[in-house]
Amino acid sequence: MQRLPLIFLATAAFCLLLGTGLGIGMGIAHDFRFSPVHAHLNLLGWTSLALMGLTYAVYPALGQNRLAAIAQFTLSGVSALLFPVGIAISIDTGNPGFAIATSLAWFAGVALFLARIVLLALRPDAAAPRRRASDRMLHVPAE
Repeated sequence: MQRLPLIFLATAAFCLLLGTGLGIGMGIAHDFRFSPVHAHLNLLGWTSLALMGLTYAVYPALGQNRLAAIAQFTLSGVSALLFPVGIAISIDTGNPGFAIATSLAWFAGVALFLARIVLLALRPDAAAPRRRASDRMLHVPAE
């Protein structure tokens, strides 16, 4: 699962692009009805997914269980993209069903992420972060 951190970061950057584009479009049109969509793309999509990806990069043991890692990305990554769509549908039509369903998928992804981090923290042998290349070059001992 060496690419998983990059997949999280690429998805996060895509959300940032969408959120930024939506924000610019709303500003140009002076129509801010979809501000919650913009906010969720940036917060869930960009910020949360980027932090998850960086966590996977620092703690590669999180990616050792491929099934759990893929499930967590699928829940988090897909719902980070679809939850804002559900919010837009809810704002536009008054029907919050899709937003509710995708928010529950996001919640499940976050809960799985937390559970995986807690389980890793309970394994002292696997909890050590990856040493930076600069530390290896400078021969800085691991903590």
